[in-house]
Amino acid sequence: VFLDLLIEDGHDDLDDFGFDDYGSECDGIRITAFLDAGQDNLTPLGRLEKYAFSENVFNRQIVARGLLDVLREFSDNENDFISVMETVARMSEDGEPTVRAELMEQVPNIAMFLHESRPNFPAAFSRYLVPIVVRYLTDPNNQVRKTSQAALLVLLEQGLLSKADMETKVCPVLLELTEPSSDDDYKIEAVAIMCKVVTMLSKDTVEHLLLPRFCDLCSDARLFQVRKVCAANFGEFCSIVGQEATEKLLMPKFFDLCSDSLWGIRKACAECFMTVSNSTSPEVRRAKLSPLFISLISDQSRWVRQAAFQSLGRFISTFANPSSTGLHFTEDGALLEVPRRTLDSDCSLNSLNCSDLRACNTERSVFHTPPNQDGRATPSPEHVASGDSEDMNNFDDKHSSLPSGNHSGFSSRASDSSTNNSKNTKETEHCDENFNSFYYWRSPLPDISGELEMLNCPKSSDVAENAEEKEELQNSIPSSTSTPGKATSDQIQKVLDCLQPHIDDPDVQAQVQVLSAALKAAQLDSPTDVPKTQEDQQSESDSDSPSTESKPMELQSESDESPSEEEQTMETLSPSESSPVQEQGGNDERGHSPVLEDKPKTQNVIPQQLLDQYLSMTDPARAQTVDTEIAKHCAFSLPGVALTLGRQNWHCLKDTYETLASDVQWKVRRTLAFSIHELAVILGDQLTAADLVPIFNGFLKDLDEVRIGVLKHLYDFLKLLHADKRREYLYQLQEFMVTDNSRNWRFRYELAEQLILIIELYSHYDVYDYLRQIALTLCSDKVSEVRWISYKLVVEILQKLYSCGADDLGLNFINELTVRFCHCPKWVGRQAFAFICQAVVEEDCMPMEQFGQHLLPSLLSLSSDPVANVRVLVAKALRQSVMEKAYFKEPGCAYSEELEETVMALQSDRDRDVRFFASMDPNKS
Repeated sequence: VFLDLLIEDGHDDLDDFGFDDYGSECDGIRITAFLDAGQDNLTPLGRLEKYAFSENVFNRQIVARGLLDVLREFSDNENDFISVMETVARMSEDGEPTVRAELMEQVPNIAMFLHESRPNFPAAFSRYLVPIVVRYLTDPNNQVRKTSQAALLVLLEQGLLSKADMETKVCPVLLELTEPSSDDDYKIEAVAIMCKVVTMLSKDTVEHLLLPRFCDLCSDARLFQVRKVCAANFGEFCSIVGQEATEKLLMPKFFDLCSDSLWGIRKACAECFMTVSNSTSPEVRRAKLSPLFISLISDQSRWVRQAAFQSLGRFISTFANPSSTGLHFTEDGALLEVPRRTLDSDCSLNSLNCSDLRACNTERSVFHTPPNQDGRATPSPEHVASGDSEDMNNFDDKHSSLPSGNHSGFSSRASDSSTNNSKNTKETEHCDENFNSFYYWRSPLPDISGELEMLNCPKSSDVAENAEEKEELQNSIPSSTSTPGKATSDQIQKVLDCLQPHIDDPDVQAQVQVLSAALKAAQLDSPTDVPKTQEDQQSESDSDSPSTESKPMELQSESDESPSEEEQTMETLSPSESSPVQEQGGNDERGHSPVLEDKPKTQNVIPQQLLDQYLSMTDPARAQTVDTEIAKHCAFSLPGVALTLGRQNWHCLKDTYETLASDVQWKVRRTLAFSIHELAVILGDQLTAADLVPIFNGFLKDLDEVRIGVLKHLYDFLKLLHADKRREYLYQLQEFMVTDNSRNWRFRYELAEQLILIIELYSHYDVYDYLRQIALTLCSDKVSEVRWISYKLVVEILQKLYSCGADDLGLNFINELTVRFCHCPKWVGRQAFAFICQAVVEEDCMPMEQFGQHLLPSLLSLSSDPVANVRVLVAKALRQSVMEKAYFKEPGCAYSEELEETVMALQSDRDRDVRFFASMDPNKS
């Protein structure tokens, strides 16, 4: 009825016939039906003109919606095509907004059709359609404008708009709409479309046409919406225009936006900070962007702080330098180690270790190569040696029972984290309630005789003398009223000199560090004693380390800072915040080597304030005041931060990583579990074995949501371990068979996939003794997907055994497979045996002679199986794989006659599918 009425004369007013009721149902009707011949004796073009400019709005909408089909109808004739395009241009001036919106929705489709079928597409598109798109950007109707904006983006994404059209037609309109005198609504929309368009334009076009206007819009004082859009897309502009234009033109605007009065704009700046940082030089990144980011991370608005903390790890990652980290990303995103011939200068930090460990470390290899074929990782670039475990345990036991008054100096990992947080955020209320920076680090010194009494050094008499001297020191301090700083320094230095002969003892080293920090605090209280301070610092260097080639970490960090920063630190930070004792407390109980314990959490790769703020993300107070998911964001970006700092600065992140690994939220632990293999590549085999393996073992016993993270990258992690450490996990692979929910079959499927890869990491004896049983268990799984992937695992195991020359083990495994599957009472087991036989032949897992002797007879016996599904697999195995092998095609083959008889029998099978696969030509499959 609709089509008949549409082509009749005199019925332009179709509302009386109820055509409004059709609505979207017209999509199912051939819209170009009005072009068909009717009673009006008009040509198709005439009917197009009639309905395109009908007084009935619905008719015009139908024509606009069917323009693509209309063009297809007239695309063969050039004159008719030009007439249709002119009609479209006139229709674009329709007074009804819905008609204009319908027409604009079809423009991208029309453009794509013209691009594919018309040789003169650029000229026709530029002449007829581009002006429509540009004109609709300033249309008074909001719907039409939105439709034209969307169409413009589609045209740019598809590459249909030429550079000339963009520069001469589109960009001038955008610039006109963003003039200061432009209407507010138009201006806001134009800014948004300009920021989206910029990602699809060339650098020259953006820099010469849009960049100056973008800089002006960033300073728009009247419309905050404009500044917010500019802030949200600031990174895209920086990425396109490059480093020079970013630092010269955009950086001042970015500083203004970061200090905007509206928190939403500052939040948008925090979110794009990483992209902006990537477009600047390392000098600007460190000197200008870092203080700016610190201001955002301490913003008064919680939402700004939340966005800044989420971007903190990504911003830190922009400081990464492959030449210093020794790692680079390949094209497929894999992280690989760059071979180097010499050690980094950072390795000199290890001279803080005792002489015997240093001598042991110098024997290690200095070359860095990717993992070997056997999966064994290469030595890490730093010479970190694990201390004696018994000595470390004794050291931990001694310091775990310190009095509460002194425990702040040797705090546990949790209180250490809290102290660091208070330092970073200047929130002293998070500090240990027993800690007072004023009383603790200023004279009179605290009573540390109890700590000296707990020292169980071999030379106890000398220690007793030291304790007496320290008591005399404490008694003499109040009397030295004339020059208290000098007297205190002299007395502390005297005690340090007495402890010097026993510096090799770890406990004495800890006491030396305490006294060195106290000496430094006393020197700060005596500003007139500048020459003495320098001498004392030199004595600290001599007493802290047996090597004269290295200086203490705190002196290194101070020498790297500029004088202004140094003065600011002296004025604003309390001595307790700059003390290495507070930072080392977390390592005393869980450290694996004296080197890591002796190092404070300072480095010179990134500004220290950024690292301090990042380490504070594990503080529970942050979850209350910033974001409940802040620990997850910290865990997500930790590999990037570790890559930036390098393995020589792992001691800065070690405690934070352990805190995250024990977080109560399983999502945090899951995030770490999914990235632990990448972190292992970054740290190298030594640090991985010392610090990551215990965390990895904990994840293996965690919830399934966490275990799946380590399981998905089990091979990637195990191949980085030494062979002896890797072999320990053979006993734990069986634990993956047990899940919290037995219906979680994907867990077992992932296990089978990983085992296929892991086979190459172990000897054939280990594979036979451990992996074989797991594979056979998975082959009997209730879920079909798990069983089929497990059959491939069985084939890989068989190939491993024969490739290593273990024919006896391979024969035992074949016999076991025959008993378990070929003689299985269930048809799925017998079907699996046929599949395994076919895979063995296709993969050349074993010599065909042995296959014919041990597996082929059992396979042929299944050709008469009562279940058709089994016979189908037998037919496929024989016809597509076995009979195609040269061994079985030889004239003198003992199995050729039996094979042909079996295949002929299957070709006459009663089941149609069996006959099909038995008769199919393998070359056409």
